[in-house]
Amino acid sequence: MLDSLGLWTQAACAAAIDSTVLVARGGVWHKKDREANKVPHTSIDTEAHWTKSGWHGWVYGWKLHIIVSAACKVWLPFAAEVTSANVADNQQAPALIENLPPGTHFLLGDQHYYDEALFRLCGGLDCILVASHTGKNNPYPHRDDGVGVRKVLHKTRSIAIENFNEHFKAIFDVHGSVPTKGLVATRRFVLSAVFVYQLAILYCHLNHLDLRIGLKALLKAA
Repeated sequence: MLDSLGLWTQAACAAAIDSTVLVARGGVWHKKDREANKVPHTSIDTEAHWTKSGWHGWVYGWKLHIIVSAACKVWLPFAAEVTSANVADNQQAPALIENLPPGTHFLLGDQHYYDEALFRLCGGLDCILVASHTGKNNPYPHRDDGVGVRKVLHKTRSIAIENFNEHFKAIFDVHGSVPTKGLVATRRFVLSAVFVYQLAILYCHLNHLDLRIGLKALLKAA
């Protein structure tokens, strides 16, 4: 599929990694009730969990961890997994990174992927992990020699992953809550949606259709 879309004929051969939060169906299980093992309402999905999103604040639900193509004409998912929302991005990342397509030169991530184990894992795959890092030993604004290159790559990551996440959620109507309960059902729904998205991209390519516009209408008409 990658070869037929011609993704790796472009110069960058880069991918972006991130997670996006999906809201659980039903009510939320507050911390005090969880600690007391008290479920105050049957609508609560007890397999979901809490995370704090930079955009949405505290969210009760799930995470879609995903790697997508970057600096290409289409946002194509390469690897994906669904977990409860409290699973750290760097904890889930190795399983995704091991499924990077051959020829990936750069993997672009935010500060949650600044992890020595991930740098080593990518290095073993002849891939360079570029992840932002700000701390007492690396205060902002950064002034080292590589800051200009990293700035370009981080912008590339942001455009790819954020646009894909919004595009995906709009197509499959998950800007609100997911329609499922439980990890197994939610994984099945979300990962199936990722696969259907990939098939839709391939169909559009083979039929010389736009690869970004009209996918939701296409899927509804199928």
